Amino acid sequence: MNTSENHTVGIVNDIEQKLIAARTRLILDQPFLGALVLRLPLQEANDSWCATIATDARSFFYNSSFIASLSLGETQFVLAHEALHCGLSHFARREHRDRRRWDIACDYAVNQMLIEDGLEPNHGALLENAYQGMTAEEIYPLIPQDTHEESQDRHLYDDSHTPCEHESDRRQECETKQRDLDSKTLAGVPPPLTPSERDRLNTQWQQRLAGAAQQALQSGKMNSNIARLIHRLAYSTVPWRTLLARFMSSANRVDYNLMRPSQRRTGDVFQPSLYAPQTNMVVALDTSGSIIDEELNGFVTEVNAIKGLVNARISLLACDDELDQRGPWIYEPHESMSLPSTLNGSGGTNFTPVFDWIDQQAFVPDLLIYLTDARGRFPNTPPRIETLWLVKGAAEVPWGQRIQLN
Repeated sequence: MNTSENHTVGIVNDIEQKLIAARTRLILDQPFLGALVLRLPLQEANDSWCATIATDARSFFYNSSFIASLSLGETQFVLAHEALHCGLSHFARREHRDRRRWDIACDYAVNQMLIEDGLEPNHGALLENAYQGMTAEEIYPLIPQDTHEESQDRHLYDDSHTPCEHESDRRQECETKQRDLDSKTLAGVPPPLTPSERDRLNTQWQQRLAGAAQQALQSGKMNSNIARLIHRLAYSTVPWRTLLARFMSSANRVDYNLMRPSQRRTGDVFQPSLYAPQTNMVVALDTSGSIIDEELNGFVTEVNAIKGLVNARISLLACDDELDQRGPWIYEPHESMSLPSTLNGSGGTNFTPVFDWIDQQAFVPDLLIYLTDARGRFPNTPPRIETLWLVKGAAEVPWGQRIQLN
C-alpha cells in the first residue's frame, strides 16, 4: 500500500471514529436519540449522489467530506436528524402532500426538536422558532408553494428519479442503477421504498420510537416537551375523524333496563334489556378567525354523520370573545345538522362564555366538543363537563382531551 492509499485509509478511519464517538455521546447524554441512531447502520456514500447526509429508513448515508467539516456536536445533530425522520415515520406520513414542501416541513419539525434537546445545529440546517412544538403536518401548510428553501439532507425513501408505470419495473430499474453505481461508488443509491416495505418499516419504527422513549423516561433523561410532542404525535397520525367518532360513541352510555315482564310470560322474573338513552352534547365553534370555513364545514359534517348513530342531541354554539346570541342551534338525533349560514366572529378568543352557558342549563350535558386553535382565555377552574378539544395548531389545553386537527 503506497503513502497516498495509507493517507486515504487514515481519513476514512478518522471519519468513522468521529461518527462512532458522536453516536456514543448521544447514547450517554440523550438515550432517546441514541437508541434511535443505533438502529441506522452507517454507510459511506459517494459525493456524486450524496452531498451531505441521507437516509432510506434503513441506513444512515454520509459524505465523508461533509462529516469532516462538522464539529463533534454538529455530527451528533446530523445523526439524530436522520434517526428522528425515521422514528417519526416521516417516510410513511406524506400521503397526498407535495414531496418537496413535505421534506422541508419534516426538516423544520425535526430540527426544532433537536434544538430544544440541547443539540448543536450544523450550518445550513432549517430553523424557525415559530415552528417549535409543531408536527410536520402542522408546519406543511405554512411552507409557501414557491419556496426557495431546500432540505439539507436527502430523503431516499421517497426518491423516484424516473417513475415507471408498474412498481416492479421501477424496482428493477432502481436495482440496475444501483449495480452500475456499486462498481464505482462506496454505496449505491438505494431504491425508494415499495408500499409493503413502507408499511413494514412504519410499524418497526413506531415500535422503536416507543421503546426509546420508555428507556429514556426510565433513566430520567427525556425532555418533557419532546415527550409531550411524541405523545401528541401518536394521536395526530390517527385521523381526527376516527378519534372524534370514538369519543362521541363513548359518551353514549348504553345501560340495562329492568322492564316489567310481559303478561304473556309466566313467573315474576324481571327481564333486563339494553337501551341507549339520548346523549346530550354541546358543540362549540371558535369563530375568532383562526378556523377557516372549510374546516368548520368539514367538522360539522363529521359530527352530523356520527350523531344519529349515537342518538345525540346537539346544542351548537359559536363564540369568539363572546357567544353568538343567535345560538344555540338545536339539532335532534333525527335532524340533519349543518353550519349556520352566517356566524358572528373574528374578535378575540375567550372560552369562558361557552362554559358559563353550560353552567346555566338545568342539566349537565354528556360531552362538550370544542373546535379551536386553543389560543385564548380559559376558565380558571376545570368545568364539570367532559371536554374534547379538536385543536388546529400546536397550542396545548389545560384540561380535557385533546385531538389534533390534521
